Amino acid sequence: MLKGINPLLNADVLQALRAMGHGDDLIIADTNFPSDSVARQTVLGRLLRIDAPAADVVKAVLSLYPLDTFVDDAAARMEIVGKPDEIPAVQQQVQSEIDAAEGKAWPMISVERYAFYERAKKAYCVIQTGERRFYGCFAFRKGVVPPDAE
Repeated sequence: MLKGINPLLNADVLQALRAMGHGDDLIIADTNFPSDSVARQTVLGRLLRIDAPAADVVKAVLSLYPLDTFVDDAAARMEIVGKPDEIPAVQQQVQSEIDAAEGKAWPMISVERYAFYERAKKAYCVIQTGERRFYGCFAFRKGVVPPDAE
């Protein structure tokens, strides 16, 4: 345990978050997502795990991880097949965590299921959560941490 760091963030996840650069994508996926096979195609090349609900994982990650302010798709959700405008409870909860972390409304874009899979394959890494509700899959593009004011 470390002070000031959410205990859900294990050493493997912390290393990956630290290694990522501006513009790299992070995928946070539910238990039904083909996480292992997709993770093998990512930059990291292996699956990371945090066995907790998606909203808790997103809260922990966003406590350290800056979102990219230069793009419109820094936060994305997998859309429901046949119902692209429907936002299930798991996605509403994650949206609340994003807004809280950013201190303002930061709407997620929706990404069609197979387009989401393709985005995930190009990501830096995949974190599979313990989320059992459907459509608990999200993509977050890393931003920058500005220098300290002089």
